[in-house]
Amino acid sequence: MSWTSARALAAGAARPLEPSSVPLSEALGSRLAAPLRALVAVPGVDVSAMDGYAVTGEGPWRMVGRVLAGGSLYEAELRPGEAVEIATGAPVPAGTEAVLPWERVTVAPHSRGDAVPRMQAATPAWGEDVWIEGVAEAGRHIRRRGEDIAEGAVVLGAGAAVTPVLLGLAAGLGHDELLVRPKPRVAVLVTGDEVVQEGLPAPGRVRDAIGPFLPGLVEWAGGQVTSTLRLPDGPLPLHDALAPSAPAPSDVLVVCGASSKGPADHLRKVLGDLGADVLVDGVAVRPGHPQLLARLPAGRLLVGLPGNPFAALAAALTLLAPMLRELAGTPARHETSALAGPVRAHPRDTRLVPVRRSSRGAVPVGHDRPGSLWGAALADALAVVPPGWSGDQVELIELPAGV
Repeated sequence: MSWTSARALAAGAARPLEPSSVPLSEALGSRLAAPLRALVAVPGVDVSAMDGYAVTGEGPWRMVGRVLAGGSLYEAELRPGEAVEIATGAPVPAGTEAVLPWERVTVAPHSRGDAVPRMQAATPAWGEDVWIEGVAEAGRHIRRRGEDIAEGAVVLGAGAAVTPVLLGLAAGLGHDELLVRPKPRVAVLVTGDEVVQEGLPAPGRVRDAIGPFLPGLVEWAGGQVTSTLRLPDGPLPLHDALAPSAPAPSDVLVVCGASSKGPADHLRKVLGDLGADVLVDGVAVRPGHPQLLARLPAGRLLVGLPGNPFAALAAALTLLAPMLRELAGTPARHETSALAGPVRAHPRDTRLVPVRRSSRGAVPVGHDRPGSLWGAALADALAVVPPGWSGDQVELIELPAGV
């Protein structure tokens, strides 16, 4: 199957997961499944925008109380000639016409005359006939109820990414939970007797380079790896792990290795024994030709990745990432660029070439053998070079980046 057809088929095989309400602490990285509305007005009442004095009428004003944010309210209505010391964010008393900032006030203790500048450390005892003076502008330094966000207002549409800032906004608007598209759950099966997980591999063994990059790639595409299982070679362990009775429920299964047609590659036979529907069996792409997409009888989707690390990355970006984006309701990304360097097209297969973006175009970085991630680590994208490419602009697939 052509690379373009395989990627489109992978996206088309998935349907967005049903929305669910989750606590704010669990929503990060998801997508809103409904518009985000304000459950409360912001601010919820008329509040002071400055540390200072709430006043009404003409000055000078007699101090009659103090209001702190989160403290007791001044219950009476402010009368002309009265002032209440107030903190930023504190509700202004009824009848307030303006707030005088702290630094623009002079204080005249015990009398209306002989006003003196208020010192920074001085706090007038407002119960002892203290008067203040200053120039008040009607409505100044008062944030009116709903001035920032009206109650019931839609502030973000469905599909918005739940970021740390969005979580803060939602909390400020009164939400404890959000209705989101849940992150697709991905179970990873790593196969191969020759694959080791730590230390220096002995002769004939290799370190697992696919398992470490998959969680980040899955998260970048909108999902989450919920389990990882190491399997020895052989059809029986793979059969047991893929059987309907297998533990670790997930929306997508990813099998690393066993997708080719060598003597140790048993995935196709096991899928046949299980009655799976194989949707993609090999893709005309380099690297990553022996990749596979199937639907298990219970409905779960399975992606088979080649055992070579760069080939596995290319296959994951071809089949797995589009599928996860569709399940999570994440919009696809599209980017094109000229190539600023020599690239040799293949006559029949699409080539995925590691490149770095530049002002001149996408620059090939080399080191792109199927068994090495060196070139991909140097790159920030893969250029999609179609068969028989004649020099036109090419699509760029963004590579997952660190946070």
